Amino acid sequence: MAYYERHIFFCLNQRVNGEASCADHAAKAGFDHCKARVAAAGRNGKGGVRVNKAGCLDRCAGGPVAVVYPEGTWYTFVDQSDIDEIVDRHLLGGEVVERLELPDDVGR
Repeated sequence: MAYYERHIFFCLNQRVNGEASCADHAAKAGFDHCKARVAAAGRNGKGGVRVNKAGCLDRCAGGPVAVVYPEGTWYTFVDQSDIDEIVDRHLLGGEVVERLELPDDVGR
C-alpha cells in the first residue's frame, strides 16, 4: 500500500522574465483552498491525501495546473468551485473530473 492514497501537486511557479506562469493565475489560492478542504474532510496524512506545492511543472500554457498521483491526472482550474470538485470527486471519491482535465497537447 502506498503511503498516501492520492497526492496532488500544485504548480506555484512565478516567472520573472514575463513568461506566463501558474502564480499569475491564483495558483496559491487554489493550493490553500485544496489543503484546507482535505484537512476539513479529515483525509490528510498517511493513508489519505497529501496536498503539495511544486515548482514549475512545465505546462504553463494551461495554468494554473495541478497533477494527481498515482493516476497522473493533470488538471487546470479557475476558481474554488473547481477545486471543490477536484477534492470531492477525485481526491476523496476516486473519480476523475473530466471537464477540468488538462489536454495532453498543452505544454509550456
